[in-house]
Amino acid sequence: MGTMPDIAGFTFEEALKELENVVRRLESGEAPLDESIQLYARGDALRQHCQARLDAAQARIEAIVADRDGKPQALRSFDETAG
Repeated sequence: MGTMPDIAGFTFEEALKELENVVRRLESGEAPLDESIQLYARGDALRQHCQARLDAAQARIEAIVADRDGKPQALRSFDETAG
């Protein structure tokens, strides 16, 4: 399978693209069993990395919420709709 880049330094977009490549390789059915196991483990690590990046982005968005005058107000959940 060759040397794979370290996931920790990936941006969300890089990790997502790599995850898509892993899924495509697994779905092709062409990878030998040992490689498939490594791919599955890498795919899970990439999924976790993407989720952590999304969680961090959500936390940043929640911290930015301000009132109409631009003054910070209480944090609002990312999932809440503006009212």
